Amino acid sequence: MAARQAVAVPVVVSHQRTESSDIPLFGARGKARELAAENEHLRSELDQVRVELASLRTEMTRLGVLSAIELEQHRARIGREVADQAAKGEAQMAELDRRLRGLRQQIVVTEETALLQEAGVYQYRHPLSGAVAYQSQLSRLQDRIKAMTRKDGGAVKAATGWTVNGSAAEGRAMIRDFSKLMLRAYNAEADNLVRGLKPYKLASAIERLGKVAATIAKLGKTMDIRIAEGYHRLRVEELELTADYQEKLAEEKEREREEKARLREERRAQQEIERERARLDKERQHYANAMAALQAKGDADGAAQMQDRLVQIDTAIQDVDRRAANVRAGYVYVISNLGAFGEKMVKVGMTRRLDPLDRVRELSDASVPFNFDVHALFFSEDAVGIEAQMHARLAGRRVNLVNHRREFFYATPEEAKEHLLKLTGSLLQYEEIPEALEYRQSLTQAQEQPATAR
Repeated sequence: MAARQAVAVPVVVSHQRTESSDIPLFGARGKARELAAENEHLRSELDQVRVELASLRTEMTRLGVLSAIELEQHRARIGREVADQAAKGEAQMAELDRRLRGLRQQIVVTEETALLQEAGVYQYRHPLSGAVAYQSQLSRLQDRIKAMTRKDGGAVKAATGWTVNGSAAEGRAMIRDFSKLMLRAYNAEADNLVRGLKPYKLASAIERLGKVAATIAKLGKTMDIRIAEGYHRLRVEELELTADYQEKLAEEKEREREEKARLREERRAQQEIERERARLDKERQHYANAMAALQAKGDADGAAQMQDRLVQIDTAIQDVDRRAANVRAGYVYVISNLGAFGEKMVKVGMTRRLDPLDRVRELSDASVPFNFDVHALFFSEDAVGIEAQMHARLAGRRVNLVNHRREFFYATPEEAKEHLLKLTGSLLQYEEIPEALEYRQSLTQAQEQPATAR
């Protein structure tokens, strides 16, 4: 009923307005058209109100037939939908905030990178990038270098009271630009030294970087521009860290090469042992067949000779089997090369070859001008231990102090004999004087040739 009264009110007012309107004496038709248009507009509004009223009546009817529980459920559902939409909106806002912060951070990083590049600090693949043990040290060092390279970081020292055309601001700008230029030159040289550094070049690299810093100080003397000592120490520390890694890397590669060489040597020795074992088995079978044939003929003397030979072969087989089972057994050798290394250098090593001279012949290849001379070949069940003790006794005379697999020592054959004799107790044979046949013949021929030919 309230809805019907609300709709009827404007209708009554409209009729009252029409009746009470004053119609002018002239222009009645125009006024009539105006009133007709207004009346049409009011009718349109009335129709719209009637449609809305019908919609409200339908909704009221639908809600009116619902129970209180259903109304409560409907209200709760609408509340949940509103809450879900609010939560989604908050989540979307949080995501947008996160992305905005990320974008702002990227802008800061980009600006920082540009500033560092202006000073000559670039991101490149550092020699220590793949070194796990050095990555934390490298990261801390690079952070300190970047911190000093930034504005007012202290990488460059310069005068502060400089003016240009009477302007302190222009003076500061000129000092800043020249300082940045000097720092770029210094950093470029430091990066080149790091990328091309070898362990044995560390001292010369540090000296070269110091000369660059001295040159910058000399060229910037007028404005007192110079590389800060603290920043120079950081770049020197970077060189030292890189050289330390390069040295360890070279040592590791050398150990790998030496280990591969040792494995090849052992494989050759094992193959020799296997071939010798097969040869002895074949020979034993031959003599066993021959002895059986002689016994069948009744030749007791011939069979006895074959039996003696079989005993010798069995002894040789046992020795080969023992060598194969004992990886520490082998020959300790002392050799020298008078023509290549002089009379005060020897090589002390060991080999598991059945014929140890094969190893000596391998060492006397085209890499040395003359063959090695053998001073001692001593077989031992613990050749590995004797070799290690010989190396320990001669440790102070090592030629190569970096790679201990290079078994050369500054010692004469007589001195090596004394140490070997103390370790073994006795030596059946030891040649103190090297034959050096090719070397001595070469000396003789050189003396016989005319001076012009030489």
